[in-house]
Amino acid sequence: MIRLQNYRSGRTFQFFNNALMIILSLSMLSPLIHLTAVSFSSPKFVGAKQVYFWPKGFNIEVYKTIVSTHSIWKSLGVSVYITVFGTLIALVFVSSIAFALSRPNMPYKKLILKGIIVTLVFSLPLIPSYLVVRALSMDNTLWALMMPGALSAFNVIIMKTFFQGISSEIFDAAKIDGCGELRIYGRIVIPLSTPVIATIALFHAVGQWNSYFSALIYIHERSLMPIQVLLRSLVIEDNLISMSPTGVDLAVPSTPEMLKAGIILFGTLPILIVYPFLQKFFVKGAMLGSLKE
Repeated sequence: MIRLQNYRSGRTFQFFNNALMIILSLSMLSPLIHLTAVSFSSPKFVGAKQVYFWPKGFNIEVYKTIVSTHSIWKSLGVSVYITVFGTLIALVFVSSIAFALSRPNMPYKKLILKGIIVTLVFSLPLIPSYLVVRALSMDNTLWALMMPGALSAFNVIIMKTFFQGISSEIFDAAKIDGCGELRIYGRIVIPLSTPVIATIALFHAVGQWNSYFSALIYIHERSLMPIQVLLRSLVIEDNLISMSPTGVDLAVPSTPEMLKAGIILFGTLPILIVYPFLQKFFVKGAMLGSLKE
């Protein structure tokens, strides 16, 4: 009898838990579905606020405009560039310092780790950060969008914790075979750390792709602006001039709401395509990094 009651209570809990997860998932997907419906609808239905989760008066004029606009492709290329190379730079910085901190014989390891933790609590103010970027001649270059945020204290701690979970016997066997620390790092640690590397890469890539504030501060040329700055200009300021390479207001056969929806989807699609390929590594790496000390 008690087992039957426990079974029923467990089934009830599972039912409500699944229902809650479905509701949360739908609430997160509903804005994306709405934007898709708006971008594929007729201007008269969008202007009358009659489009919700299904297109009305199907047309693709918005996407014809987006595909034919050079500035959007230019901004997309900049975003792809800083995301790919910025993530690679971040992985090199984070993995190298995390490996060094995970080694038991590293001098002043505790002092360096405390300094990294301080940066996790107290971030660099804007004005000193700008002065440093300008002093290094990175102002108005793509380096300013990739280098300042390449080394994250949070990512260093996660990767260091993962490295410490690797068996020390592997390192001892490598040293017997004549491997130095650099070869251990490149040929043993990195190949064994695919889950946590994919996790950190996904963390950084998503943050890099969605970042726009750094570009507003450090970049002055329109040709170097990432697509998120263009989206901000269009969505917040209703500025179609930023999309035109000639500096003239862009005429489009649609409503501003349709154009906003189309460009938002266009700017979100690349990161949505990448995520499913890294999801299994992301889940595994996050769990391993949280369980090992």
